[in-house]
Amino acid sequence: MINEILDGTRVVLCLTVLTYASWSDWKKREVSNKVWAFFAPLAFALTTIQYVFFAKELLLYFVLSFTITSVLGIVLFYAGAFGGADAKALMCLALALPYYPIYLLPSVSFFSPILPLTVFSNAVLLAALTVVYALLRNSLWRLRTGTKLFAGFENESVWRKMLVLLTGYKVELAALEKSAHVYPLEDIAAKETGEDERRLLVFPRDETQETIVARILSAGRDGKFQNGVWVTPGLPLLIFITAGLIVALLFGDIVWLLLRLILTPR
Repeated sequence: MINEILDGTRVVLCLTVLTYASWSDWKKREVSNKVWAFFAPLAFALTTIQYVFFAKELLLYFVLSFTITSVLGIVLFYAGAFGGADAKALMCLALALPYYPIYLLPSVSFFSPILPLTVFSNAVLLAALTVVYALLRNSLWRLRTGTKLFAGFENESVWRKMLVLLTGYKVELAALEKSAHVYPLEDIAAKETGEDERRLLVFPRDETQETIVARILSAGRDGKFQNGVWVTPGLPLLIFITAGLIVALLFGDIVWLLLRLILTPR
């Protein structure tokens, strides 16, 4: 009974804090460090009490989970794949739910011994589904405007166009100017001949966003970009991490579930 209560308390704590953090990430694209300063010590205390006094067999998983998850979060952060809040969320999750809450939800069978890794893989897979949205939006743009999606980019490679097509979509210049949460997937610069050339950007960089947007808007006032501009939304990854946790608690590791469906003989 005590293990069930403590499992439930830790699950509620995670869902509550991550839901608030997701909302903050969506509205402001940032999360206050006060959130993690509240989350981390409380999560550590609850898990330590349970694993030391009531579930000693899981103590090793606690250490392994936090160590591996912390290394993953730090590596992804310095590689530029993660924001600081995303890395902190995973590390706090490793403190709160290092192992699946088997006493509260014993029915799920497909999960990693390190629950944050399951949450992470679920989040990545859910985020990848935004490709469907990008393709649909680009198809509608093509039908509505009657213009080629990559007009003016004839010299760009096919693989670069494919990456942009799957990760971004086209908007009018006014939409780029109004929104602070979309990043240009193209730039414009003068060639040696003095003519302006538009180039696709596969990996948008935060530190150059304002400069690139200003350059695009300036060119737009000169009559360029009449067929729209390629952008990618600044995805609030915390939303996918929260969704990945919910999926993990209810169904387990969806990557392993999909592999099982594919590989199981019929």
